[in-house]
Amino acid sequence: MLPEFHDAGTPCGVLTTEPLDRVLDYLAPEGGVWTGAFVEVPLGPRRVLGVVWGPPGGDFPVARLRSVHRVLDAAPMRSEMRDFLIRAADYTMTPLPAMLRLATRVPGLGQGAGMRKLLFRGEGAPARMTEARARVLAVFDAFGGAGLAPGELAQAACVSASVVQGLERAGALVARDAPRDQPYPRLDAPRPGPDLTEDQARAADALRAGQRAGGYGTTLLKGVTGSGKTEVYLEAVATCLAAGRQALVLLPEIALSAEFLARVEARFGARPAEWHSGVTQTERRRCWRMLGQGDAQLVVGARSALFLPFRDLGLIVVDEEHDSSYKQEEGSLYHARDMAVLRAAIAGARVILASATPSLESWANADSGKYARLDLPARFGESVLPEMRAIDLRAEDLPASRWISPSLARAVTQRIAAGEQALLFLNRRGYAPLTVCRACGHQIECSDCDARMVEHRFQKRLVCHQCGATAPIPTACPSCGAEDRLAPVGPGVERLEEEARALWPDARVAVLSSDLFTSARALKEQIGAIAAGEADIIIGTQIVAKGHNFPALTLVGVIDADLGLSGSDLRAAERVFQLVRQVSGRAGRAKRPGLALVQTSQPEHAVIRAILSGAEEDFWRSESAQREALGMPPHGRLAGIILSGTEMEACFALGQRLAQADTPLRRIGAQVYGPAPAPIARIRGRHRVRLLVKAPRGAPLQAALADWLAPHKLTRDLRLAVDIDPQSFF
Repeated sequence: MLPEFHDAGTPCGVLTTEPLDRVLDYLAPEGGVWTGAFVEVPLGPRRVLGVVWGPPGGDFPVARLRSVHRVLDAAPMRSEMRDFLIRAADYTMTPLPAMLRLATRVPGLGQGAGMRKLLFRGEGAPARMTEARARVLAVFDAFGGAGLAPGELAQAACVSASVVQGLERAGALVARDAPRDQPYPRLDAPRPGPDLTEDQARAADALRAGQRAGGYGTTLLKGVTGSGKTEVYLEAVATCLAAGRQALVLLPEIALSAEFLARVEARFGARPAEWHSGVTQTERRRCWRMLGQGDAQLVVGARSALFLPFRDLGLIVVDEEHDSSYKQEEGSLYHARDMAVLRAAIAGARVILASATPSLESWANADSGKYARLDLPARFGESVLPEMRAIDLRAEDLPASRWISPSLARAVTQRIAAGEQALLFLNRRGYAPLTVCRACGHQIECSDCDARMVEHRFQKRLVCHQCGATAPIPTACPSCGAEDRLAPVGPGVERLEEEARALWPDARVAVLSSDLFTSARALKEQIGAIAAGEADIIIGTQIVAKGHNFPALTLVGVIDADLGLSGSDLRAAERVFQLVRQVSGRAGRAKRPGLALVQTSQPEHAVIRAILSGAEEDFWRSESAQREALGMPPHGRLAGIILSGTEMEACFALGQRLAQADTPLRRIGAQVYGPAPAPIARIRGRHRVRLLVKAPRGAPLQAALADWLAPHKLTRDLRLAVDIDPQSFF
């Protein structure tokens, strides 16, 4: 048993957030220190953040040890959390300090609980209401009336400090000295929820029973779009809270949080804590500290919320668990769905994976009995699933540079005439994915990446979707100098909007694409306006497929269902199936029936047939059988190795050495493929080479990878990243 308390002057081990390969030894400060305490320690000339991890390593003379500088005023990290970080680091092959950084991303961690000036809504109203003042007051509504620092309020509302000061003078805002962090209002767990259907009640009873039984367990909650999965899993949340434990609900998209928070408030009488990039730094600090003290019961957040310091975690819900945004693709590489299961297993908590189109991994785990499964086969209330039809583009008279077929255009016209909404879905941001010179054929590419620049006509810029670099749209070809010969090739949502406005000049058109909004709040406002009926035609990327409820929306038109079917991506069929079924499910969610029209040049393709027929179980079984025959996930294991450097030759040389020295991998039956240039072979000026390791399902892959990689030392310029269970191969 590790010692829990370290007396003053005795050695203790401290894990810092610095990129070091070991726990460092320090002397406990005056008064001693508990294992798990957050501390500030000297490291060279600096003072850095760390956590007392346990006993010292003993590899440094005690006489030369330096003392812990101070113990921070924060609840110590629990042993369950330390165990989670260790096991997550081992599984993902991420250095432990990098995992600790994920758990300490909170402003002002070292500051005590003092007082600070915060602004609250006042009783007064400004004599003159301007757009800027209205935005400031709307921010308070968005944050549930919580107190906000003046600077953060101005930043969140995109106004100057003088606007905030003017509202304060008018009495619309009131300044108060308030504790730096306040407990969250208590949620009323016994409060009755909405009436449930028979299917919902059956599923809710099963989830409540599992919650009361305690201990770890994972359930796949599979329900068609509009079946009321949220109401069902909120019953499990209520049972968890009633038992005095904490709950976490993960959402794949910040834009979903506004509607979801309103539903939580209606269910429990108060707003939960939030954790995502759209909340202020004050709220992030408050959420982090209150969770550690047990003064926050429920958190709604993005994938990084998994690393928050819950005091007694009893339930994790992963909503839209199939969504690719749950995979962290940069820095520490992890999948939030898998880490949720790991954290729950350590904490003795339950997991609910909710989706209308589950990932094949979750479907297979439920099919094998590893996970429980609950089904909601019908929509809630009077609404029914939309009718699905294909539009064979080969039979349509579609002019060049047009993407809305005559058949789809007629259906949109009918919906507008009936006062209903139509959604046109295209999973491409910007105006056009490619700009070509008609004189010489030159394609404009990013100077730092092997990727084409995407025209964003609204911004009047070319944008690289890999590194974010931008450039003005040129008037002359950069290669041959020809004037006015550059032409956009292919459609993006901005080009689709241009076509829609030409076809329906009197219609109200709204575009939903993440790059068109400067803040999460602006995106939420647009979604709210659409739900209120302030648009006739909605044009959107995959952001529109993520759980939104537009009552007047009765038609979904998928512009290019074939996009994504070509290529060698392992998950191409699964992703196309999920995306088209999800976006089609936006139609007919109220009383009026819905219709989904799928434009395709391959109506005979197996995936398109499965989408149209709705034979989901047949699709999953077929896809699972194909993967099993190939030994691919979920019936096998993969690890991606990404080498990068400023010189392609050095990357390839290291890749060749790795491929030739594969004995540790062959011992477990694994194979190495590559090295080969990555599909995008250069990003931000660094060349990229990939290897792929394929292993049997039960093989000890991480240990073999560690043995394989250990002898190969990297030069200063080379970097090596390991991606366990890769979701993409760019």
